[in-house]
Amino acid sequence: MSMTDRRSGATAVTEKPKTAFWNDRDVRAVIFQILIVLGVLAVGWYLVHNTLANLEQRKIATGFSFLGREAGFSIGESLIPYSAADTYLHAIWVGIINTLLVSVIGIALATVLGTVIGVARLSTNWLVARLASVYVEGLRNIPLLLQLFFWYSLVSEALPPVRQALKLVPDYVFLSQKGLRVPHIVDHAIYGWMGLLVLVGIIGAFLWRRAAARHQEATGKLRPVFWPTVGLLIGPAALLWLVTGAPLTLEKPELRGFDFRGGGTLSPEMIALLIGLVTYTASFIAENVRAGILSVPKGQWEASRALGLPNGRALRLIILPQALRVIVPPMTSQYLNLTKNSSLAVAIGYPDLVSILNTTINQTGQGIEGVALIMAAYLTVSLSISAFMNWYNKRIALIER
Repeated sequence: MSMTDRRSGATAVTEKPKTAFWNDRDVRAVIFQILIVLGVLAVGWYLVHNTLANLEQRKIATGFSFLGREAGFSIGESLIPYSAADTYLHAIWVGIINTLLVSVIGIALATVLGTVIGVARLSTNWLVARLASVYVEGLRNIPLLLQLFFWYSLVSEALPPVRQALKLVPDYVFLSQKGLRVPHIVDHAIYGWMGLLVLVGIIGAFLWRRAAARHQEATGKLRPVFWPTVGLLIGPAALLWLVTGAPLTLEKPELRGFDFRGGGTLSPEMIALLIGLVTYTASFIAENVRAGILSVPKGQWEASRALGLPNGRALRLIILPQALRVIVPPMTSQYLNLTKNSSLAVAIGYPDLVSILNTTINQTGQGIEGVALIMAAYLTVSLSISAFMNWYNKRIALIER
């Protein structure tokens, strides 16, 4: 608002009236945020102080010094060497590796099975579509813990005893109540270098695929991708293996007394856990896949048929790449659910992270520290999966021009 000075003709701008700071919305927002932060810190300090005081009153030691002490308990299944004389830290590391092993294998198998079931639900074959629907609706509505109990009972009771083990591959692969026995490859120094060459081949295959895509965009001509990728992945490692004399020694499982000796083992607990996690999670992934495919306009199907593409190739090359933009975000949640649901392994005796830390807590009495380690481990794994899936989601997102 302004007024004109009649004598000079100058225009003077009146000052805006000042308001009290407590009436300023921006200032109030900052004050409220500071008060909330202080309140949270105060509550946290009270809980921590009260907990430490109670622990001290009961003469319960705190801290993570127990991790360096001898564990004193055995672990039935481990990918790395372990004995009861190792430390609690080493035992926890075994549990983390076992959890990651189940999670990685479970995610891969659940993705494949869920995709197949999701596509089957859209099949024009009435029987296939109905069987897929029964699978999805049945498994999604039964608690996972009950399914794990069912699969564990089936694996441990329906299979024959060790001395009557099923010979899936005579003299090599046996299935019994003690689990699946398979040959074990004896370690050799050259295998480490072969693994390094495979990693280099993965990088080379990635660069080759990018170069082929750029070449196609620039010239419109296709470059071969599949066979060069296969060659880069296994070619250098296979050549090194052949040059060094093709070292390969298999340690076969042999029945001695009442159990097998030698070879590798998949325990009944791990088999039951994998079957339960994979079949349960796949029922949710199937719905994500079905929703993604249905989100693609029908015109894409019609265009692919007009080009003469078979339904299978059209689904793989045209429909699914577009559907991924709808599938990937909810798929991330299912991967996280599978990883966290693996903690139910403690119910059937598989030595995962929760099971091993539960034993550690019972022996040491360090309940708070043990639960904190479990939370930190699952938080780290979950955030890593989320970060990777978010990166992949950005790569496949549509870029508007």
